Amino acid sequence: MIFETKTPKGILGKYVETLIYFKHFNPDHSMERVVPTGHSFLIFELDNLLRNVYDNLSLKPIAEYREAWYSGAFEDYLSISAHPNSEMLAIQFKPYGAFPFINKDISDYTNQVVDAQQVFNGNTTTIRNQIMLADSPANKFNTIEDWLLKQFNAMNEPPEVLINCIHIMDTENGVFEKVKTDYPTSQKHMIQQFKKFVGLTPKTYLRIVRFNQIFQRLMKEEKISWAEIAYSCGYSDQSHFIKEFKRFSGFNPTEFIELEHYKSEPNFFPLD
Repeated sequence: MIFETKTPKGILGKYVETLIYFKHFNPDHSMERVVPTGHSFLIFELDNLLRNVYDNLSLKPIAEYREAWYSGAFEDYLSISAHPNSEMLAIQFKPYGAFPFINKDISDYTNQVVDAQQVFNGNTTTIRNQIMLADSPANKFNTIEDWLLKQFNAMNEPPEVLINCIHIMDTENGVFEKVKTDYPTSQKHMIQQFKKFVGLTPKTYLRIVRFNQIFQRLMKEEKISWAEIAYSCGYSDQSHFIKEFKRFSGFNPTEFIELEHYKSEPNFFPLD
């Protein structure tokens, strides 16, 4: 299996978290659950395999995608298909990072997976073909970076105050009241900017960040104390923690441990 990532530099590095490429990926399952992270993604399949999104409860297919699709920020988990011998390239935008490339209100795509042609005005088929022709992961990354630079519109960069606000939320627990107080405009305007550039409200984004801190702790802990993890990640009580865990992952904490999902790739968990 080939698996490579790249962190862009310069202006792309300000708005793109990472580029991901893999080939000959052979999962031991056919469906997986993806938990929300606050990011959006542009994904290219390079293997001509049809991908499915499933209803979270019935696990019946509700949509299918081929070639390229854009996944907006999700407030809940997402159930998707996994395929043998997969080859894909994904762009993970920073939480505020997609707007300068899309030039559309990011909240239009919240909780949605959309054909990329609709989002990027029909510009993804040609670049997908160019990615497929590139003869190495490095050249594939160079190809997509060149395309992103052409898509980039400096007039649509998010305000620095919003970027700084998100950086604070990403690194400190329980900071919403401080962020709300320090934001230079009204709370209403702050919420509007979050929806426009992130696709989520500030409170929802902070809840997702706090939830993802749990996985970082689980990857490091030899002995798991839910009470300690809940407290360290900013949850006021264990019942609130359990409710949030179920909301964002679809599992209760006990079930999560019994299924040994804490040993899986963070944010992706097999369903069969």
